[in-house]
Amino acid sequence: MVDVSKWPLFTVLSPREVATVRQACVFGTSANEAIYITHDNEVFVFGLNCSNCLGTGDSLSTIVPKKLDLLRGKKVVSISYGSGPHVLLATEDGDLFAWGHNGYSQLGNGTTNQGVLPVLVTTNLQNKRVRDVACGSHHSMALTQDGEVFAWGYNNCGQVGSGSTANQPSPRRVSSCLQGKTVVGITCGQTSSMAVVDNGEVYGWGYNGNGQLGVGNNGNQLIPCRLAALQGLCIQQIVSGYSHCLALTDEGLLYAWGANTYGQLGTGNKSNQLSPVHVMAEKESRIVEIAACHSTHTSAAKTQSGQVYMWGQCRGQSIVLPHLTHFTTTDDVFACFATPAVMWRLLSMEHDDFLTVAQALRKEFDSAETADLKFSVDGKYIHVHKAVLKIRCEHFRSMFQSHWTEDLQEVIEIDQFSYPVYRSFLQFLYTDTVELPPEDAIGLLDLATSYCENRLKRLCQQIIKRGITVDNAFALLSAAVRYDAEDLEEFCFRFCVNHLTQVTQTGAFWQVDGAMLKEFICRASRCGAFRN
Repeated sequence: MVDVSKWPLFTVLSPREVATVRQACVFGTSANEAIYITHDNEVFVFGLNCSNCLGTGDSLSTIVPKKLDLLRGKKVVSISYGSGPHVLLATEDGDLFAWGHNGYSQLGNGTTNQGVLPVLVTTNLQNKRVRDVACGSHHSMALTQDGEVFAWGYNNCGQVGSGSTANQPSPRRVSSCLQGKTVVGITCGQTSSMAVVDNGEVYGWGYNGNGQLGVGNNGNQLIPCRLAALQGLCIQQIVSGYSHCLALTDEGLLYAWGANTYGQLGTGNKSNQLSPVHVMAEKESRIVEIAACHSTHTSAAKTQSGQVYMWGQCRGQSIVLPHLTHFTTTDDVFACFATPAVMWRLLSMEHDDFLTVAQALRKEFDSAETADLKFSVDGKYIHVHKAVLKIRCEHFRSMFQSHWTEDLQEVIEIDQFSYPVYRSFLQFLYTDTVELPPEDAIGLLDLATSYCENRLKRLCQQIIKRGITVDNAFALLSAAVRYDAEDLEEFCFRFCVNHLTQVTQTGAFWQVDGAMLKEFICRASRCGAFRN
């Protein structure tokens, strides 16, 4: 499963907010803007807001997500973004919305005024249902359900495919060689455009200075031109980087062409390629997905066996051959290694469809439906699974042996620990996390010491350190001494010495036994705490 928090921008959201995300896209010249859609089909944006690209109605940046009420209830099927940036969004109903930078009419509304709010793009699209969108630096494309392509915006290199270099203020159908053909996929480089038709043919137009159109030369093309070098191959997917392209055949073969300054073609060198070349030919497992986006020089691919490779510009390095990563998705490559760390596609979460092992265990903790054992603590039940406890804890592995009476019991009584403490311990075995106030963490520290759970012991110490105050410092120091937590003891002692006057005025200071009090005074004296 893709973890949206791998993108630094999404770390500002709380776990509860992240759990609501169904789709997301990080964009912008520095990956400083984000849009996400919740399971309730509400659209939120946050970030820097360059050129009004958040569509909030103003030019203010925001670290707190803002809702786009104009898009509420719309089911989003495609999002793309330019370098201005401008944003295109297509809905399940086939509507097309645009906002953001509009210096070259890339919003398709016939003007060059900034789009501060999402606006419906309708010119020449009446009775058309848009199913996919793609943005170049300052031009836009839309693909309809009927397989027609419309383009508009900046056209200095012919990237709109109109046959001229005049900017196009509103959507115009791209015809010429595409006339009568059904297009199934579109993609944009910075100033180039590509399309795949249903028979697997590929067409390109626009800027071609680095060979990114793959037509065998580096001359710009003002209308769609078929890539003859791919004759006989059936292309299923095509993606564009800043100035390079990748194509995937129906047999799982990868082809690349265009700029190669950073090794983004994966050919083992940095020479540009004017025509498609076969890449990763030596890999035994077929390729099932390729990834690139127009704002980066990074490439990625995933094989049928689940291996993910990356190459090109990766965190400043030029990787000229596909490098096997530990990632499980191509999206992770862009989160961790692309510059900027944008998303190469609209990312869809799988919260409802798939749970990892860790998520499944977390979900089943204290579930009466699947549990085969109960602990009774303070008159309350905690439902668990013997197998999980045996796997996760040496204490329970020993307990559930034939010579222990607990192995035959359906309910085990616990009287030496409180309910919050014991429940937190069992929950830790399922989740690897602890959520307790410092005062209860003392009891959990006692349990961790008794059960020889060293990692849990360290977590408890961290909680106590973060929650120490003048009022509870001496009680926490006493607990640290009692449970032989040397690091915590030293931390609490230093805190008490640094706040000696306030600590000695608390009730906890005078309620400890005389031996403990005497030991503290002697130790503090040796540290010079009572010097004038």
